[in-house]
Amino acid sequence: MNFLNKILSTDIKKRRWLSVALTILLAGPLTVWGIYGIGEYGIALFILTPLLIGLASTILFGYNRTITYKESRNIAFLTLIVFSLGLMVFAIEGLICIAMAAPIAVLLTWLGSFFGHEIISKTPNSSASMILIVMASIPTMAFIEKEQEPHLSSVVTSIVINASPETVWKNVVEFPELEAPTEFIFKTGIAYPINAKIEGSGVGAVRHCNFTTGSFVEPVTVWDEPRLLKFDVVEQPEPMKEISFWDIDAPHLHDYFVSKQGQFKLTALPNGQTKLEGTTWYYHNIKPALYWRPWSDFIIHQIHERVLSHIKVNSEEK
Repeated sequence: MNFLNKILSTDIKKRRWLSVALTILLAGPLTVWGIYGIGEYGIALFILTPLLIGLASTILFGYNRTITYKESRNIAFLTLIVFSLGLMVFAIEGLICIAMAAPIAVLLTWLGSFFGHEIISKTPNSSASMILIVMASIPTMAFIEKEQEPHLSSVVTSIVINASPETVWKNVVEFPELEAPTEFIFKTGIAYPINAKIEGSGVGAVRHCNFTTGSFVEPVTVWDEPRLLKFDVVEQPEPMKEISFWDIDAPHLHDYFVSKQGQFKLTALPNGQTKLEGTTWYYHNIKPALYWRPWSDFIIHQIHERVLSHIKVNSEEK
């Protein structure tokens, strides 16, 4: 690693920023390649990349000098912050997606800094090879993930309405303009429903659920009045509008969250009330699913609750 001796300054301030810059030069092109070239948002991006950021920045900053765990952590987090700002400045990602990925990114960056500290403390001669191994694993994992088929998930939300199924049905099929949302999540750019219109009736009718970013086009597949309305989703708008310095059109806004089907199920209750259940079947091409599915489920629940509450209010009006 003689080349590191030549380029790494002995001045701590200079070395700190040089370590940050060199790490970003390693991670940046791999990130752009993964997103725009391979077209994969997954373990390569959300786990291996922050691991590389923590590992490489720590090794570069601590090469041929004594470094504490605190210094390792600090240089790693500094690099992650600069890297994230770079994603926004160069219109690669927006604030909301970066904020959603932050918990896992912070954890893996810290873990990378820990491994980096252990390497330069115990086996410094293997430092360069470890950086290269992690770098090589990023596109390799992206290519592997790209071949995996997405898993279909469902989200069910229910509400009890003080009205008969016949009354509720009319407000399920189509409903008027919703009031402006008060929930914080919908003020961040996440798309939310505005109203619903339908063309025709019965199986084959086309329902349009209009969101702030466009319309879900939903041909009806089951029309069992007043018990079950089920539909496919053949077109859908972008799931969100990113908060950014620029007008971002990131790949993950297209075909990475896909709604496939939906339904409203109405169940008559003994006291004259109706239990209304809304279900969405979806998949997303963003991994790891264990981390991202709870985010998706939460957002869908919020959308469901907004719609079901609106239907409840309209159905209970005297």
